Amino acid sequence: MRHDLDVVVAATLTLLGLIIGFSFSMATDRYDQRKNCEEAEANAIGTEYVRADLLPAADAARVRASLVAYLDQRILFYQTDDQDALLQINDATNRLQTDLWSTVKVPADGARATPVLGLVISGMNDVLNSQGYTQAAWWNRIPKAAWVLMGLIAICANLLFGYGARHAKAGIIHVLVLPLVLSIALFLIADIDSPRKGVIRVNPQNLISLAQSLHVR
Repeated sequence: MRHDLDVVVAATLTLLGLIIGFSFSMATDRYDQRKNCEEAEANAIGTEYVRADLLPAADAARVRASLVAYLDQRILFYQTDDQDALLQINDATNRLQTDLWSTVKVPADGARATPVLGLVISGMNDVLNSQGYTQAAWWNRIPKAAWVLMGLIAICANLLFGYGARHAKAGIIHVLVLPLVLSIALFLIADIDSPRKGVIRVNPQNLISLAQSLHVR
């Protein structure tokens, strides 16, 4: 009976280890995706700021001013963890996107449309798309069903392990090792998978660096 219990405990822990490993891989992939999206946003905004020189002087000045304000909102998007503030940031971002697109669209209409202005339109399209890709990456989380599955298997593994340790008359430290290790592992996965909460977060260092360079100009 003891041998059978050891087999069941080993199989349960192996299954739990595989699920935790796959979940950790999913969380780190999503974290890397969010970092790549932040870099892509900074590159798109910086490129469009330079391409604004191709517009008429008045439109160029308006695009640059809007891009600087838009950049500030994108930095706040990464840094805030307040839901009410986030709603205000999203509203301001949508308004600035509409204004930016209207500004670059007008010079390209009608007879004034040229391949050079097409570069400005393409760059602005990259700016708008990069924000959408970022939002999609922040919504992309480990499914709740996966968390429920991990929790149930972790509970079963701890119960089986504790039952076996009790009959083996193991010490209290031996019994607490598995729950402690599992708690740390699950906390790490949850922390990496939560873009706005926790210790490990995406720092908008590329956007901040770009904002500093634009404010200097």
